[in-house]
Amino acid sequence: MASKASAPASHPREVLQVSCVQMHWAKDLEENVAKTLGYVGRARSEGSDLVLFPETNLTGYDFDYVIGLPANAVKNALKVVAKKAAECSIYVIVGSLMRRRGDRLLNLSHVIAPSGQVFYEYAKVHMAGSDERKHCRPGNKLALFKIAGHLCTLIICRDGRHPELYRIPAMAGAKVLFHSSCSSEAIEGVSWKRLAGRAQQPIGPNTFIYHCVANTVGQSRDGTQTSSGMSFIKDPTGLS
Repeated sequence: MASKASAPASHPREVLQVSCVQMHWAKDLEENVAKTLGYVGRARSEGSDLVLFPETNLTGYDFDYVIGLPANAVKNALKVVAKKAAECSIYVIVGSLMRRRGDRLLNLSHVIAPSGQVFYEYAKVHMAGSDERKHCRPGNKLALFKIAGHLCTLIICRDGRHPELYRIPAMAGAKVLFHSSCSSEAIEGVSWKRLAGRAQQPIGPNTFIYHCVANTVGQSRDGTQTSSGMSFIKDPTGLS
């Protein structure tokens, strides 16, 4: 079942301008927050209604680092971003690794309204890699929510390999798919991963949905992993 929510909105806007941020994925929380605030302001200055960030853009994807953070550090970082969203009157989708209950993390996307309210959250369903399977528990809901009156859905990284996570929301009326990602691989494997991604059938034509992807860029802290970048926005024909 898809969980449904919306921020206050009247009739759908005729045009929804979206910015996708391609951001480095291996920096400290404070630096990530500072960069996020800067990109939120820039997106608004360029006329965007919403800015989409990559998977775990606030915390990064280094589990040892995240586990060592103070208890409320990630929640406080999210509050800072929510305040900036309100100052700029813009929708913001950011990602984090956050502990909600128990000793395991959730890989979350937080949807923030122009009022600064975090009105929707989605937890990644399909875990990627041994570290994520060890430290995170998967989500169990599909995403369905409204942005400026438009019904939207949301997935995180590997979720994109499982069409039911966006096709079912599309059948329920979703017109826009927001796809946050930290698609990384051992350096020698990135070229193959890029080719494999191009070989997959595009989401838009199969689902008739706008597909907005914000992926990370750069290398991991130890230099063994690199991100494939290649963020994009494509219309329902599969064309950018």
